Amino acid sequence: MGFDGLVVVSDPYLQRRFTQQDLRALQGQYAALRDASPTGRLRLRDLPAAISSLRGAGPGAAKGDAEKENSAPDPSPSPGLTDEEWASVLKAVARADERPHQDASFELFLRVYAEMQLRLKAAGGAAAPGKKASGGITRSSSSSAAAFLTAATTTLLHTISESEKASYVGHINAYLAEDPFLKDALPIDPATDHLFQLTKDGVLLCKLINLAVPGTIDERAINTKKVLNLWEKNENHTLCLNSAKAIGCTVVNIGTQDLAEGRVRISPIQLLADVNLKSTPQLVELVEDSKEMEELMSLSPEKILLRWMNFHLKKGGFQRTVTNFSSDIKDSEAYACLLNVLAPECSAKPSAMSVKDLLHRARLVLEHADRMGCKRYLTPNDIVDGLQNLNLAFVAHIFQKRNGLSKQMKQVSFVDGLSDDAQVSREERSFRLWINSLGISSYINNVFEDLRNGWVLLEVIDKIAPGSVNWKMATRPPIKLPFRKVENCNQVLKIGKELKFSLVNIAGNDIVQGNKKLILAFLWQLMRYNILQLLKNLRFHSNGKEITDNDILAWANKKVKDSGKHNSRMESFKDRSLSSGTFFLNLLSAVEPRVVNWSLVTKGEKDDEKQMNASYIISVARKLGCSIFLLPEDILEVNQKMMLTLTASIMYWYLKRPTSYSLDSDNGRLCETSSTSTSDDSASESSIDDNCSR
Repeated sequence: MGFDGLVVVSDPYLQRRFTQQDLRALQGQYAALRDASPTGRLRLRDLPAAISSLRGAGPGAAKGDAEKENSAPDPSPSPGLTDEEWASVLKAVARADERPHQDASFELFLRVYAEMQLRLKAAGGAAAPGKKASGGITRSSSSSAAAFLTAATTTLLHTISESEKASYVGHINAYLAEDPFLKDALPIDPATDHLFQLTKDGVLLCKLINLAVPGTIDERAINTKKVLNLWEKNENHTLCLNSAKAIGCTVVNIGTQDLAEGRVRISPIQLLADVNLKSTPQLVELVEDSKEMEELMSLSPEKILLRWMNFHLKKGGFQRTVTNFSSDIKDSEAYACLLNVLAPECSAKPSAMSVKDLLHRARLVLEHADRMGCKRYLTPNDIVDGLQNLNLAFVAHIFQKRNGLSKQMKQVSFVDGLSDDAQVSREERSFRLWINSLGISSYINNVFEDLRNGWVLLEVIDKIAPGSVNWKMATRPPIKLPFRKVENCNQVLKIGKELKFSLVNIAGNDIVQGNKKLILAFLWQLMRYNILQLLKNLRFHSNGKEITDNDILAWANKKVKDSGKHNSRMESFKDRSLSSGTFFLNLLSAVEPRVVNWSLVTKGEKDDEKQMNASYIISVARKLGCSIFLLPEDILEVNQKMMLTLTASIMYWYLKRPTSYSLDSDNGRLCETSSTSTSDDSASESSIDDNCSR
């Protein structure tokens, strides 16, 4: 359906693939094909012949924005698809309720057209034309793939080397070999591009996220059929991206299309998960006083590993300081010293330090690590070449296997502050991940430490309220003078008051001093402001009227009631009945009936049933496209703040759809309406991340 020239499609995959110009052209062709049919109908089984008859139906026709970026020159004449290949296309895109004799909607026409373009593009780029894969189409292979999931310390977009690919493949083969769904596809051959093909349905990536941080994704929410259609693949990719953000991966400017086309990089976050004071309290041995403890708490996992490595190198008499995992370790001398300190019993002759040839020395270092029981993430050449990501993974694995730190800590007093209240820890985690998902230049590892100079808070404010920060009055880190930090924080609070935040009895120095209660209170108001502004800025929704918590509550109750669940209702965001999960499952089902598999839902009466429902709710919401950072415990304990953010995220996702609710400016009541907003081509070309990065 279109409004004022805008062609609206509900499928995010199609929104991403086609520009408005493409959609208008294809809508005209769809109408012409339907009108040209003797029966005036265009059925699913008619689409192959109809689309093949279109002029210029080859890879260059009505190509989507994402496809244009990487496409080769159009072949001439267009090669077309065989009957077998067309059957494969229809099987890939048709949903369970769509039959060959049924009329083909415009969106079904688009799905078939998009899949045809992918098949033709793949066949056109094949190295050996005429040879066909099992599906009837020769898929093109690429010597490299662009980056996808990156840890905070790695590059967002780069080319993956063959060594990196081999390491990722080895990691997957080692840790997922027994997975019921993947065991038939494993082991992966690192000499091929099978890895990138395997990531295209999103299942492997979801499994890797759970491998990195167990329990992040409720695997009941993953679409795991043998043959997935485009919609189901897109759901997996959306679930993957939102879950990646929820464990701290940087996925800014990454869309589901990047995953669908196999542009993927595996994050080393699994190996870095324990490189922090809470998981490894023995790290306290690296510091001498409370000031150094505060510094250590704010360091990224990569910098903690560097500090840990230099701590042991100093004990081994090593004269240099290692500052990176590339140029500083190319000669393998630091590795040789580190391993001799950690595992002297595993050393052998000749010693690595006595060998002059760099490759030979690197080989001896890896043999030493093998005897320690460390898995290899790199080759001798990778050490000599200074490949940072692989060396980081190697050091992280050594740390996991043997950190060499004292198990009898004498400096326990320094870690007393780590035993935070569980809810405070969860809120810190949620706000940290939310801030890191905004795409600001700074990356934070600890809210209470990294925000104390005020700079990151100014960046966040400028992101959610553009133009509100006076950067001429701000001081960029590193900040040595304490009063400059106070000045930054005073400006933060000044802007907060302008945004009508409640800031009674809070001063800039409270933030500088790391007052946890006040910092969390301010961050909550920032997050809430961001959510309400996003809802308000949906032009077809609020008509400029401010959105309130009560509006969100009323919308949710109305959606559930209108879906036929008259007895399901929440009285407030602290309603204890929410702990069962039933209301949120009803709400998710109301906004998208197909997204909840009710056969997997429990009654929510016992604690374990509530836990299962809470886990399922979070994964289903992320699968839908909601960017949320809560944990199942927040639902079980009915954390009022997190209940609001969850509901608002679902509401935001729903209101971006073509038909939605708007706020009646006269009486403040919610009413259903159709979008009449206009849009240009550039607006339609925005990534599906718009649906999942807010």
